Amino acid sequence: MKVVALKDILGTEKEVDGGTWVSRRLLTKKDGMGYSVNDTIIKAGTETHIWYQNHLEAVYCIEGEGEVVTLSDNKVWPIKKDMIYALDKHDEHLLRAHPDSDMRMVCVFNPPLTGNEVHDENGVYPVDED
Repeated sequence: MKVVALKDILGTEKEVDGGTWVSRRLLTKKDGMGYSVNDTIIKAGTETHIWYQNHLEAVYCIEGEGEVVTLSDNKVWPIKKDMIYALDKHDEHLLRAHPDSDMRMVCVFNPPLTGNEVHDENGVYPVDED
């Protein structure tokens, strides 16, 4: 059994600031679940280029509003509280938070993150070879 409190993650190495986002890594690869779970804040008015070439991600919005733009077709997907989106094709995309509020997201990754990842210049998280 694992129990993790967000308050115990804040201010530790499991709280990673990517500039336009802050991700609190609740479950990581070392927890042995086969996936990882993050509580992530997307900062108001920001745009982040993301392309998870090595991971699949599902994202559930629990606060705020924004949009995802899939770059293969320039389709805009509005995202609001209580909506989930899944990047099931390693979709290259832009994630935008509306300027008036942060977005708070619960993100699930497969394979799991180790916990210290940040996007590279192409918006990619590296693959963990272990």
